[in-house]
Amino acid sequence: MPKPRSHSGEKNLISNRLIELRQKHNLSQRDLAQRLQLAGYDMDKNVITRIETNKRYVTDIELKALTEVFGISYEDLIDDNTD
Repeated sequence: MPKPRSHSGEKNLISNRLIELRQKHNLSQRDLAQRLQLAGYDMDKNVITRIETNKRYVTDIELKALTEVFGISYEDLIDDNTD
């Protein structure tokens, strides 16, 4: 059974927003991976790269980890229409 994709064919909804948040916080992919690992989440630089390049689906645990590290809500992470 095929995995779901967005209307545009992307594998996740957060790739652009993740790049934006990471850059806003002046974090490299490696820096973000270190913060996630310090928070107890097993996400390395390759995971971040694959999410940002839309080559990977994102799990609910990963969404939770990212919202915690950035201190934002799920809605703020998923909605790329920021003001």
